[in-house]
Amino acid sequence: MVIRLYSSAILGVDGIEVEVEVGAFRAEKPQINVVGLPDAAVRESSQRVTAALANSALSWADGVKTVNLAPADLKKEGPRFDLPIALALALTSENERVLHPELYSIAGELALDGMVRPIRGVLPMVIEAKRRGRTRVIVPLANAREAAIVEGVEVYGVENLREAWDLLTGQRLMKPFFLDQRELFAASRHAEIGLEDVKGQYQVKRALEVAAAGFHNLLMIGPPGTGKSMIAKRLPTILPDPTEEEAIEATKIHSIAGMLSKEDALLVTRPFRAPHHTISDVGLLGGGTMPGPGEVSLAHHGVLFLDELPEFRRQTLEVMRQPIEDGKVTISRAAGSLTFPCQCMVVAAMNPCPCGYYGDPKRECRCSPPQVERYRQRISGPLLDRLDIHVEVPIVEYKDLSSQQTGESSATVRKRVQAARTIQETRFVAHPNIRTNADMPSKLMHRHCQIDATASGYLEHAMTNLNFSARAYDRILKVARTLADLEASENIQPQHILEAIQYRTLDRKLMM
Repeated sequence: MVIRLYSSAILGVDGIEVEVEVGAFRAEKPQINVVGLPDAAVRESSQRVTAALANSALSWADGVKTVNLAPADLKKEGPRFDLPIALALALTSENERVLHPELYSIAGELALDGMVRPIRGVLPMVIEAKRRGRTRVIVPLANAREAAIVEGVEVYGVENLREAWDLLTGQRLMKPFFLDQRELFAASRHAEIGLEDVKGQYQVKRALEVAAAGFHNLLMIGPPGTGKSMIAKRLPTILPDPTEEEAIEATKIHSIAGMLSKEDALLVTRPFRAPHHTISDVGLLGGGTMPGPGEVSLAHHGVLFLDELPEFRRQTLEVMRQPIEDGKVTISRAAGSLTFPCQCMVVAAMNPCPCGYYGDPKRECRCSPPQVERYRQRISGPLLDRLDIHVEVPIVEYKDLSSQQTGESSATVRKRVQAARTIQETRFVAHPNIRTNADMPSKLMHRHCQIDATASGYLEHAMTNLNFSARAYDRILKVARTLADLEASENIQPQHILEAIQYRTLDRKLMM
């Protein structure tokens, strides 16, 4: 007799359906053999499963049980198969039968007393189950909110093995878990911090608005204590709310990484990741023996903030260049390659020199010219080219700090940003993979970034005298297009080109 149930493994950011087959064969000594390329955690499931069955008043027939996890050429990792294996074993000895096992997808880790523990990667599992036509999923109760994000699938959260058994065999009736996504998105609009908290820094806030409108990468440079980190943390408050598709994509990555809390069923706010400068290549880009997403992928559809940019290891920054350009990270191992998305907005901050006061009119810099040069050369020109907007963050004047007048709120700025994004969505409606001006390839730039003779003269003068690269040229045109969108201008005007050029001058200063 062969019992077949369905579960799911995780490969990259996607779920891959796995058939859990249990075959029973007569033998004097009971034994469970798990095959199908299992890792150590899966092989150990036989010990957890037998204890959980005994403590749940369920039995499994004597003899040899072969548990096959198909497809056999896909490595199975983690304890997620405990629950379907236990249910399949119980079906080999109990008299109960499942009417339509093909409708179910099941996953969960078992404790020795039969309790069902939460697992990672439930959302990709449910998406795959729906694609395969499975209309019901049984998952740990702690993962039920996350699973219920997917519409068209009945989600049943169980606390223990016995409850799952009664549900599967029809001995217990349960209502599917329901989640109202509209309430989740409505709750996300109440932020505790806002751009109105920032005193002064009008030029920086303008650059922040432009970056948010076109999803451009941003570099802030200024002395310590000028509010670079404070400003960066408020960037998500002016970004448009993520679409349902973007929220699900970001949630999948956090679910796989095990960073999704029980309360956060869906990431309805854009992620903000701020890794420390001591982070390794694997921590930033992803990888490891069991390849998982890194910080750039955890910031997908959100913000990756790199504070003290020159303090990061140069090699770590250099390997990040291609992912910034392509919006994805490919990790290659002997067994194959995995690709993680990383379409994030990179925001970096740095001091102008090691002591932080180079060029400050009020404080003396203690760094020698060679020290300043070595410090600035930690950031390569190609990396700076990929940061679309460079802006200086000066020391805040006392009159601004002591002023009781508040600046524009994040809500007000977000309305302008959203209006510019709406223009871009209309522009790229025929290109579903392109959402913002920063994503424009060269072919679309020639169509949407045309400039008149006056603007062309300004740009030619800047390219000749400031020795900008070809990549910087593209960045200037994209930023200028965003500036025009913020003003609802159909064409790029000369003033837009001038402002965009202003945002590129720092890369030349840093190399001088």
